[in-house]
Amino acid sequence: MIRHVVSWKFVAQDPDEKAAAFDAMADGFGGLPHVIPEIKSLWIGRDLDETEGNSDVVLIVDYETTADLETYLEHPEHKRVAATLRGVVTSRTAVDFEL
Repeated sequence: MIRHVVSWKFVAQDPDEKAAAFDAMADGFGGLPHVIPEIKSLWIGRDLDETEGNSDVVLIVDYETTADLETYLEHPEHKRVAATLRGVVTSRTAVDFEL
């Protein structure tokens, strides 16, 4: 099993703007398991804003194989959702590891 973990910082600092950005991300990524069968599980969560320096949002996605991860990364729907983030995030970090 392969786990793909991505975190982002939002451009917005206003709590309402951050909430709106998260809702858009959750809607976009939340629909991907319905169109990309290689996704075994997907979670997206927003930071509690209690610890300075934390990322604002995290995405955790599990796949059976690294080939399944690559299929996800290259899938047109994933690319479409990822493209919508470019204007709302300032940074991205990611790690892929075997469970």
